[in-house]
Amino acid sequence: MANARRLFRTYQDPDAPGEIGPEGFEKLCNDLNISLEGALPLVLAWQLHGLEMGRLKENEWMRGTEELRVSNVQALALAIRDLGDLLLSQKPPIEPPSGSTTPAKKGVEACASGEPYDRRKYYEYAADRDKAFSELYVFCFNLAKPPASRNIDMDTASAFWSVLVAPRYPIMHDFLKFISDKGTYKGVNKDLWNMTLEFCRSVRPDLSDYEADGAWPTMLDDFVAWKKSTQSQTKQDVEVV
Repeated sequence: MANARRLFRTYQDPDAPGEIGPEGFEKLCNDLNISLEGALPLVLAWQLHGLEMGRLKENEWMRGTEELRVSNVQALALAIRDLGDLLLSQKPPIEPPSGSTTPAKKGVEACASGEPYDRRKYYEYAADRDKAFSELYVFCFNLAKPPASRNIDMDTASAFWSVLVAPRYPIMHDFLKFISDKGTYKGVNKDLWNMTLEFCRSVRPDLSDYEADGAWPTMLDDFVAWKKSTQSQTKQDVEVV
């Protein structure tokens, strides 16, 4: 793992040894060829066990790179892109090499199969994508939440929803428009964060199976009322034309 440690030092803050700060994190993303505007930086932080947005501690880096068995930019970039394809783009999963099984041990055995990095975690995620996505989603709330707060601000929540949830669940686009139109919601707590994903997963985009007594958070009830009103107005406009 000496190579992984050397790679870390390429990006660490010169004024804070043992830590990659925002500038180093941006440089890392650039070298990995992943956009800071998308969800892949969140996947990167997730896989490297980051506890703070735009920052990585050396122990977090070493733990994550050891799990993935990566020690260079090319392998790390591939690992993050593979997970983006699996969980965000929902592309067909990569199949294990023919005639081999997922390695049972860490180390040389993991890469001796001919794979560019240890894909054991990838195959576990592929076996239950919804569970894996939920893990990423919960991680992102904790990543964004200030240590002394129980909430994340609405701008951050909306940005995360736009890159994490909207590509998977089209109803999120309407939800984000509702938030923008109202302009009165300031923060998101853990319950609202979790229930919003459950709402997107379980309620049809046309709201035909929405249950008003389903104990949804008030904000989601307000969204449903707004969307139904919008649909009704659109229908009236069409009939007038």
